[in-house]
Amino acid sequence: MLVRLFRGFIEQTGNFAKDDKGIGVVELILILVVLIGLVVIFRDQLTSLVNGIFERIVNDSSAV
Repeated sequence: MLVRLFRGFIEQTGNFAKDDKGIGVVELILILVVLIGLVVIFRDQLTSLVNGIFERIVNDSSAV
């Protein structure tokens, strides 16, 4: 009885390890974490870049 229960547990553990349905979700979460980390690290540079782009757009549009 105990041996059969142990074999069932081993079989279910192997099936769980072979199941790859959730891998896409894990990859997506890791990519999002990396992107958010990069935004936090380079926040000041990104802000100045976006502000410079918008200033240039406003200046060039007023010339037209």
